[in-house]
Amino acid sequence: MTLRRKEYVPDAKGVLRGVRVLDLSRLFAGNLLTQVLGDYGAEVIKVEPPAGDTLRAWKTKGVSTHWKIYARNKKSLCLDLRKARARDLVMQLTATSSVFVESFRPGTLEAMDLSPEKLLEKNPKLVVVRISGWGQDGPYRRRPGFGSLIEGMSGFAAINGFADREPVLPPMYLADGIAGLFGASAALIALREVEKNGGRGQVIDLPLLDPLFAVLGPQAAAYRLTGKLKPRTGSRSTNSAPRNAYRCKDGRYVALSASTQKMAERTLRAVGRPELIEDPRYRTNAERVKNAADLDAIIGAFVAGRSQAENVAFFEKAEVTIGPIYDVSQIVEDPHFVEREILADYPDEDMGAFPMHHVVPRLLGTPGAIRSPAPKLGQHNRELLSELGFSDEKFRQMLKDGIVFESECASQGEER
Repeated sequence: MTLRRKEYVPDAKGVLRGVRVLDLSRLFAGNLLTQVLGDYGAEVIKVEPPAGDTLRAWKTKGVSTHWKIYARNKKSLCLDLRKARARDLVMQLTATSSVFVESFRPGTLEAMDLSPEKLLEKNPKLVVVRISGWGQDGPYRRRPGFGSLIEGMSGFAAINGFADREPVLPPMYLADGIAGLFGASAALIALREVEKNGGRGQVIDLPLLDPLFAVLGPQAAAYRLTGKLKPRTGSRSTNSAPRNAYRCKDGRYVALSASTQKMAERTLRAVGRPELIEDPRYRTNAERVKNAADLDAIIGAFVAGRSQAENVAFFEKAEVTIGPIYDVSQIVEDPHFVEREILADYPDEDMGAFPMHHVVPRLLGTPGAIRSPAPKLGQHNRELLSELGFSDEKFRQMLKDGIVFESECASQGEER
């Protein structure tokens, strides 16, 4: 199948229209946070350093693939914040902003003379989101806030992987991603206080650590009750069985999860072993968990005799909860992904067509939209500084003085 071709919809009006977001963050958490707001109509202004947001440097064959996705629906203002005049411009834009996002190490914003107190003095209704690794206080607040460190210290890596191997860090930016989504909801909660309840703006302390730890379940309670650590079990569950990834005849895998008694019984019938339903080793979920290795061997042998597609068709007919484990080459060909436009192609100057995920979540009454592609560095400098009253002459002087920077195509007035 072929991904559907979509166009940008610059005139779309989202439910967050009128909300201006000043985004000084770098890399993933902040960019995801503001991408969510931008997808629903917020005006997101990325304030980038002369080298650009670090996310631009995450490239595949020379293409800034991450930037193209997570900087969509945004404007770019390129300033050298080491200079006082550039920081003054940020403060001026704060007066007309609803949300301010930053991800500097704690204390850096204060050293730049842009402390939350001064920002809120300039705009008492401002919501200030402060992203860091460990939080704005506490003994680790000044440690580097890299997601890998949080994924290790949060307890995630300790329960991920196999018992006879080292703990496994996720192969993507898990801590940043969860923090970004928590941050988007936190910003909207704070905005509601301002807009509906007549409240003041406030500071949101958003470390990467807390959100990731919050989604890992009641591990501390379980440890207090049992005195035992949750083991690494690969794709098995310590709560229910059978549940695992099983290898198929064609080398692909399926995921099977029979977490209820009825589903477990249905699975045993499907693999031709109905007698095991009354076997003391598999009669209850607790016993199945204890004997998960033997149960996996029975199911695994059955699955190994069929291809991935054959297994999915067979077990679905038997009403067993199973699904294929896809790689991206299968995703782009899957009719569900294509029909729902979970992934679609958008015009792109580097690739011709760039595959990009849909706006998430889907609001049926007030849907979001992808209005514009990711901006060139400094593409909106002139527009935004003109709003502040700077003439072309003054703008050229700021370029000369190294206050403002822009890429070559932006300086040529390229329209995107």
